[in-house]
Parts: sequence; C-alpha cells; structure tokens
Amino acid sequence: MKNSNQMVKPLSVREKFDSLLVRLTPTERQRLLLLTILSGGLCGLAAVSFHLGIDRFETLFINRALAAPNSAWIYWTIVTPALGGLVVGLGLHYWVPGAVGSGIPQVKYAYAMHSGYVPVRDAIGKFILGIIQISTGASLGREGPTVQICAGISSLLARVASLSRQSQRRMASVGVAAGIAAAFNAPIAAVTFTLEEVIGDLDQTMLSGVIVAAAIAAVVERSILGQHPVFEVPRAYTLAHASSLVSYAALGVLAALISVAFTDSLLGLRSQFKRLTALPKWAHPTIGGVITGSLAVVGLLWLKQDGITGGGYRTLSLALTGSLSAQVLLGLCLLKFVATICSYASGGAGGIFAPALFLGGMLGGAVGYVDVTIFHHTNDSIGAFALVGMGAVFAGVIRAPMTSVLIIFEMTGGYGLILPLMIANMGAFALARHWRRTQIYEALLLQDGVVLPHGKPVTTEKSDRELPGEVPP
Repeated sequence: MKNSNQMVKPLSVREKFDSLLVRLTPTERQRLLLLTILSGGLCGLAAVSFHLGIDRFETLFINRALAAPNSAWIYWTIVTPALGGLVVGLGLHYWVPGAVGSGIPQVKYAYAMHSGYVPVRDAIGKFILGIIQISTGASLGREGPTVQICAGISSLLARVASLSRQSQRRMASVGVAAGIAAAFNAPIAAVTFTLEEVIGDLDQTMLSGVIVAAAIAAVVERSILGQHPVFEVPRAYTLAHASSLVSYAALGVLAALISVAFTDSLLGLRSQFKRLTALPKWAHPTIGGVITGSLAVVGLLWLKQDGITGGGYRTLSLALTGSLSAQVLLGLCLLKFVATICSYASGGAGGIFAPALFLGGMLGGAVGYVDVTIFHHTNDSIGAFALVGMGAVFAGVIRAPMTSVLIIFEMTGGYGLILPLMIANMGAFALARHWRRTQIYEALLLQDGVVLPHGKPVTTEKSDRELPGEVPP
C-alpha cells in the first residue's frame, strides 16, 4: 500500500487544461470547434496589437526621422532603416531564423509538410522583429507577418490540447484565415485566400473552421479599431464609360508585366544576397535599409511625397482619390518597386502584400491618366483605375485571383467596379501564370531547397513525427 502521508504530485498547468478541456468537450470535433473560436479571438487581439505596435513605433522612429529639422531629416531617414535592419538581422541570425521574410512561405511549408506545426518562438520573433523592421522604415507590409503570428497561436493551441495531426493541420488554416481577416479587415477575402493559397484541398470541417475564425478575428479587429474600411474612398466608383474597359484590359497586361518583373527581380536579388559572403548574413538587412532610406529621400526631394517606407497606405489613399499627378504616380511606383525588392531580398522580416497593393495603385492611377487623355473622360476615373490596379498587381504577384477581387471590395467598401476588376485581375493573373508558372511563395521555398507537394499534404508517420525546430525561411 502507498503511504497515506505520501505527497500527491500536483497537476501541471497543461494537465489541468487538458482535464478541463476533456470535461467541456468530450469529442475531438467539439474540442476543435472550441479551439477555433478561442483562436479567432486571440488571433484578432494579436493582429490588432501588431498593427498598433507598428503605428506607435513608426511615430517614434521613421516618422520622427522624416520630420527632423533642416537637412538632418536626410541623414536620419537613411540611418533609421539601416539601424532597424541591423537589429533585425542580428535577431534573425542569433535568435529566431524562422521569422525571416513574410511568414507565408513558412506557414505553407508547415501546413503541407508538418501537420501545420508553426513554432511559437517564430511567431513571437516575427511579432517583435516585424514591428522593429517596419516601424524603422523598411518597405514591407504587416499582413504576411500577421499570418505567421496567428498561425503560431493556433498551432500552439492545437498542440496544448493534444489534437490529432489532422486537426492540428486544420488549426493552422484557422490561424491563416484569422490573421488575414484581422490584418485587412476583410473576413470574406481571408477565407478565399486561405483556400487558394494554403489549403487547396479541404473538407467541410476545415472550411467551417476557417469561416468561424475569420469572422471572429474581424469582429475583434473592428471592435477595437472601428468599423471603417482600410481605405476611405471619397465616393463609390463605378464604370462610367464602357470605352474604359479597353484601358482596364491594358491595365491587366501591364499589371502582369510589373508582377513578373517584381517576382523575378526579388528572387534574383535574394539569390545574390545568399551568395554574398563579404559581409556576415546578419548585416545584409542593413544594406536593404540604407537603400530604402536613400530612395525615401529621393522620393521626398523629387516627388514631394513619402510612401516608400513601410506599407505606404497613407500615400496609396491619395492615389485612390486621384490627388497625385501622373509623374508622381510613376515615380513612386518605380521607387517602391526597388525599395521593396531590396528590403525583402536582403533578409528582412516583413511581407509583400502592402507593397504589391501600392505598386498596383500607382500603376493603375497612371493608366487612368492615359484613359482620360485618349477618351477625354473626366479625372474622376483616375481613382477608380488606381483601385483596380491594386487588385490586378496583387493577383499577378500573389496568384490568388478570387482574393484579389474580394479584398479590394472589403478594403474599400465599394462594389461598383466588379467588371473592370474581373477583367484586369484575371488578365494579370492569367498572363503572369503563363509567363511564370511558379508563384512567388513557392519560388521562395524552392530557392531554399524546399519542394512542396502538389495535392494533398504529406501525412506520413515520419513527417508528422519529425516536426522541425526551424522552418526554412
């Protein structure tokens, strides 16, 4: 018999959580639903925190540098992104290598190869380093990092709850949808993006979880940041002239060209940085920071506009109102193109969603001026072309055609340009896919020696057992 005075070992926190979860949800399907709801709420809070963190530190860093007195702003606008790149480079090299890049390739790899396992360390690292990178002026966006952060949260919940491998994979898709919904304030586009970009093949349980998580994350985001769309369009744009459809079709072709050029340039420069041994790897993001800061200075001196640093949403909003001249639109498009390629290829921690939308807005606005000149339409249509251009370049770069249409609707709150959007977006998608079969996230993984399976994810016992400590960037 055991000694009655023998101390009973107290239950650990995880054991208490498991016990409570089993009592509340006897079946795994019930447990999955509960964790999906919990994940949607937590991911919404994490995404809002990431968003607000970037805004707060942008005020302290890059915005303060741009507003420095006299000619000091030139020096600080170059130095601030460089210092941010140095800090992030050191963090990525010595602390959390899995947080490099946008985060979406890592999540695709985790979903396809390792039952959706996204290390929580990578998610925490992406949160911290992403704020530093973007707020100090890198030409990168917050949306891709938000996906990795939220996928890390949902993956952690799945492992703590001891879900099956299949359910853990489902939870990864839940995190992706919640992250996109909260980052863009676009729950419907979040569902389509998760289906197009991550899942590909799905079951009813997975689809329902994605929808629930996206809705909850969007509710959390809107309750904190407000109901307004990401971009405030001054009026509801519509197709005012049927003759403009020719210009919208041409915009689709140009969007495909710039998308392919963007992808090829990014991959080419990233390959050059991989072969660069004259400087240690942790110093590479500093080079991207110096180039980005210098281009931001050029933009302000030449075009009198910012937008090169960060996601550029404030300047993009001006393009949507038709407030920028054709010269400024083309100049910003060129500068942002180079800055984003350098920021990402040098090894930073940030995404390409926002830069792709920025490039599309500038290109679309410039095509709008051509349409006005040729067909003698009013200048009111320039903003409409900028809006359609956003979706077209997004479709060409990201290769998510359904998402590219829906995300514009939800981000702007306008639905009057559905025909031009479909023409330009599908044209950009089809041509970009014809010229370059491999889309950018898979190409980035291929560059790192990772080949994703096409069709169903890998579910072998070995792949599920050997979960990686670090996912390739």
